[in-house]
Amino acid sequence: MAGGGGGGGGAAPKQDDLTPHPVKDQLPGVSYCITSPPPWPEAVLLGFQHYLVMLGTTVIIPTALVPQMGGNNEDKAVVIQTLLFVAGINTLLQSFFGTRLPAVIGGSYTFVMPTISIILAGRYASEPNPHTKFLRIMRGTQGALIVASALQIIVGFSGLWRNVARYLSPLSAAPLVALVGFGLYELGFPSVAKCVEIGLPELILLVIFAMYLPHTVHMLKSIFDRFAVLFTIPIVWLYAYLLTVGGAYRNAPPKTQFHCRTDRSGLIGGAPWIRVPYPFQWGAPTFDAGEAFAMMAASFVALVESTGAFIAVSRYASATPIPPSVLSRGIGWQGIGILLDGLFGTGNGSSVSVENAGLLALTRVGSRRVVQISAGFMIFFSILGKFGAVFASIPAPIFAALYCIFFAYAGSAGLGFLQFCNLNSFRTKFILGFSVFMGLSVPQYFNEYTSVAGYGPVHTHSRWFNDMVNVLFSSKAFVAGFVAYLLDNTIHRHESSVRKDRGYHWWDKFRSYRTDTRSEEFYSLPFNLNKFFPSV
Repeated sequence: MAGGGGGGGGAAPKQDDLTPHPVKDQLPGVSYCITSPPPWPEAVLLGFQHYLVMLGTTVIIPTALVPQMGGNNEDKAVVIQTLLFVAGINTLLQSFFGTRLPAVIGGSYTFVMPTISIILAGRYASEPNPHTKFLRIMRGTQGALIVASALQIIVGFSGLWRNVARYLSPLSAAPLVALVGFGLYELGFPSVAKCVEIGLPELILLVIFAMYLPHTVHMLKSIFDRFAVLFTIPIVWLYAYLLTVGGAYRNAPPKTQFHCRTDRSGLIGGAPWIRVPYPFQWGAPTFDAGEAFAMMAASFVALVESTGAFIAVSRYASATPIPPSVLSRGIGWQGIGILLDGLFGTGNGSSVSVENAGLLALTRVGSRRVVQISAGFMIFFSILGKFGAVFASIPAPIFAALYCIFFAYAGSAGLGFLQFCNLNSFRTKFILGFSVFMGLSVPQYFNEYTSVAGYGPVHTHSRWFNDMVNVLFSSKAFVAGFVAYLLDNTIHRHESSVRKDRGYHWWDKFRSYRTDTRSEEFYSLPFNLNKFFPSV
């Protein structure tokens, strides 16, 4: 190694200049971690910001599905209210009794495919009345969700997922977490471009407020980067409103008007002033075995994707890697969340909100209290329908611009786990590259095939079997995670050098709840419940 002294040809570099960055169990630079909440006024604003961010998915999914079911604007507004209400309850349950991470539990795109399959089922095609058709399809979706929730409840609370997660190494976690974020790329700029004059300004302003202004105006540094969403959304929303009332879209095609105008959602007119969602509000659920199997496949994909999202959230909350027993407990509670979706009739299942995981990174605030406050906003605005509908009518391209940053942050959390691995190992390079490539390539084939043929590549006489396989292999995170996990646990894994290359030794002390003292601080249950529900 070179010495520190220099001869006549200039000083040699300092020793620490050549030292790699040290590996960190907990992410440094986070302003507030899980257990250290910001002051109340700041916490309330940050909670409202989380509420705004999760609204995008909450509105987009029912807006796409309810008209196909036969529902009108009133039905759409009630479904959005219900989805928001149940998301608030599920977020509180997860933060108090599940993983205890600051994770928002909201609507999931994973469940859209089996729901569309239910909409297209032959037994609903002959129904002439659109509203009756909507109610029948909603009840069928409820029944499928209720049955599918059992999968996560059993796998989570039985500890089965704990046994699977114990074999997860930093190397196999990296592709899974990375594609939980990066795999949603089609919801980013393609959606921004549907109304580029609104979406692009939001994206540019968000980058300026979050990344440039904090280093330019030092006095307001923590305000700009922490509340960038609260600054930029009103500016661009007002700009979109001015374009709308100014007649910019008067002669535009209907599709452009739908994406760009601020008065095309139909939510404000359709939403009731005050309404409390309640179980079985659409009637008694109906059950069909084939639909339940397809929804179970979506539930399993959501389980895998949420595992990656939970890992990303634990990283951005500056917590230690999540112990497998705590992860399994969280999956069980997420199953209860899907059960509530089925009972209340949201038309969609639940998973961890990836965009809110990205928001933790942008704000550098991983406080549990902030997310619990955001759950309060979800419940409050779901009951006061008109007020909630005002925020829900924000044009979708504005949310898509947020996704470009938040999904990227969530994906980069996965790349961060490569610090524990030996990137000079050809085994590491193969597993990493192959799993990420297949995670992008296989779903692309399934999606392309479906868009051309109108059905997936697996097209047998059994519709439920087709749906199951097509749902599984259309998820980028699932394919990447499955390939990485399988290869990492089968290729030369018993060699001592391989154990180190895959980073498995770094996570040894987190495989059991008791082997690291910090687990108690981050993941212990409240009200002394650990006595009755011990983590192992």
